[in-house]
Amino acid sequence: MQQDWARLANIYTRILENPNQQLDRYFNSFKELAANRPLSELQTADEAAVVAGAASEAADQTVEGEVRPDGAENSPKPVSAGLTEAEELEKYIAIREEMYKKAKEFDSKIIGFETAIRRPYFHVRPLNVGELENWHNYLDFIEREGDLSKIVKLYERCVIACANYPEYWIRYILCMEASGSMDLANNVLARATQVFVKRQPEIHLFSARFKEQSGDIAGARAAYQLVHTEISPGLLEAIIKHANMEHRLGKLEDAFSLYEQAIAIEKGKEHSQTLPMLFAQFSRFVYLASGNAEKARQILVEGVENVMMSKPLLEALLHFEAIQPPPKRVDMNYLESLVVKFIMPNPESPGVVSAAEREELSSIFLEFLNLFGDVQSIKRCEDRHAKLFLPHRSMSELKKRHAEDFLASDKAKMARSYSVPSAAQSAVGAYPNAQNQWANYGVQPQAWPPATQAQQWPAGYTQPASYGAYAGYGANYPNSQVPASVPQNTAYGAYPAAYPVQPAVPQQSYAQPAAAVASAAAVAPAQQPAAVPQAYYGSYY
Repeated sequence: MQQDWARLANIYTRILENPNQQLDRYFNSFKELAANRPLSELQTADEAAVVAGAASEAADQTVEGEVRPDGAENSPKPVSAGLTEAEELEKYIAIREEMYKKAKEFDSKIIGFETAIRRPYFHVRPLNVGELENWHNYLDFIEREGDLSKIVKLYERCVIACANYPEYWIRYILCMEASGSMDLANNVLARATQVFVKRQPEIHLFSARFKEQSGDIAGARAAYQLVHTEISPGLLEAIIKHANMEHRLGKLEDAFSLYEQAIAIEKGKEHSQTLPMLFAQFSRFVYLASGNAEKARQILVEGVENVMMSKPLLEALLHFEAIQPPPKRVDMNYLESLVVKFIMPNPESPGVVSAAEREELSSIFLEFLNLFGDVQSIKRCEDRHAKLFLPHRSMSELKKRHAEDFLASDKAKMARSYSVPSAAQSAVGAYPNAQNQWANYGVQPQAWPPATQAQQWPAGYTQPASYGAYAGYGANYPNSQVPASVPQNTAYGAYPAAYPVQPAVPQQSYAQPAAAVASAAAVAPAQQPAAVPQAYYGSYY
């Protein structure tokens, strides 16, 4: 039975070391246990041995501190052989109480993070942005504390709920590497790449970089090869990073062969989206890594001739020719023919290249010609650019204006739906701008009061908060119709007095008789729209 009480006391001790929401209850239960049982039943065998050893050492020091025959003292202050059982019990409880206070203080610091964790378990459904950010903030806080044991425990909790997110595994590995725990870092990397996120190329690219930095070149190559063959064949990022690693290792020909093999594989695919970027990246790599400008140009020309016209590829060719040192050996007619072939509309496949891409490449080529072309070629290309794109831009702007007119008319219909007929018409005097502001809006110009004239509300009357919301009505409509001379963010009540006066709608007087005010106050609630319901926020935080 003594062993059972000691186990229970040990469980309480372990609980009091860690922050939790039931610390007070556990500490009170522990004190109740310590008050009802003797210390000999609460201590484990190891704790009793430690106390006995300390008492024996104290006794030895007492004996050695006695007065010797020569009158010299070995110890300046004798130490008592031990404490009484009551004092030992008090010391035993005080140690646990100190643990409890530290855990309680730490719990007050992390309660906000803990409350925001809505899903501490794993689920295939993605976590929301708030929870993901909370995990990052929580980890930042724990890392600043500097306790490696707490850091590891929190990371292990995190990778349970966020097991499908490679960034948390990567952060865990980097944190363990920074702390010098390379064995633990390698263990976490193996779990991520072999079990939890093994089908995501991001973790394998990180693994290749991590192993290269650790000196495991064979492991880095194996990680890249796994991405090339199984995880994500043809991934441009993996090809670029692998080639760059081979270049760092002095294997330039191996790096070239990586690009060539990838290009050969992508050529076998129909309508490959990666192939143009592969040619552009291969040419750039050859020029920067080896300085062979002629080979880099041949790669781009081969890409242009063997691949369907692509804006990134043509843009790369123009950029490559622009950065070449003088004298320039560029064939302007050849470049112009390629650009014309791309920007001219193709009736057979009109949806292959968007109008925005064609216009952007034409603008890039015009900029290139302004630097390196002659006057005749510049004029020819400017005329072509204006003929192809300026009329379409004018038509698109005209269509946009028609759409704005339609939205303005629709807004006027919705605004009129807020007006109340018959009996509520007497309330117009209390809201002098209501009828003029919304009636027939967008159909004909209205007579607006000067911007400097403020609206005078009757004495004792407070403008309702919901009525002021009309000034922002229609803000959700895109491209709302606004006169050209007035900025879009100008409130309706601040329009300038430059609009012609509308004779059919007489200007209302701002000063209203007391009777009109009273009548308006009686029916005003019927005119106001219902208050917009406030967004509900849970009280869990």
